[in-house]
Amino acid sequence: MENFLIERFTSEDLALIKDILETSFDNFWNYNILNKELQNETSIYLCCKINSEIIGFAGITIILDSAELNNIVIKKDKRGNNYSILLLKELINIAKSSGCKNFNLEVASNNKIAIHLYEKFGFKQVGIRSKYYNGIDAFLYTLKLITNQN
Repeated sequence: MENFLIERFTSEDLALIKDILETSFDNFWNYNILNKELQNETSIYLCCKINSEIIGFAGITIILDSAELNNIVIKKDKRGNNYSILLLKELINIAKSSGCKNFNLEVASNNKIAIHLYEKFGFKQVGIRSKYYNGIDAFLYTLKLITNQN
């Protein structure tokens, strides 16, 4: 059985995947940008490991009482195994425990798999950024984490 673990993503972890980051994961986030994000005091990044191999990572930035999803990235050969669900669930829990009222994200309008994931968690589309991703619209989503109880 595989030894599965989600933990804080560190610069040391990033160094382990540096040489395969753009080929085995995605080219959206390069080493230098991710390394800066890991040093950002308002960002929280997690990594997903199986038998000590990093197979995914995800991060949020918390500003005041809102969390913003920066990314969820799963190694190409490990996609389709629900690891993104586990990472998103953990990030939502972190946002809640940090006192966030909203969890926001943007997603390319043609990324149907991600859209399905977010809607499954209860995210609601609240806007569109026209032609945001090289001519592709970005859908803006939010999830209310704290509701008013009067």
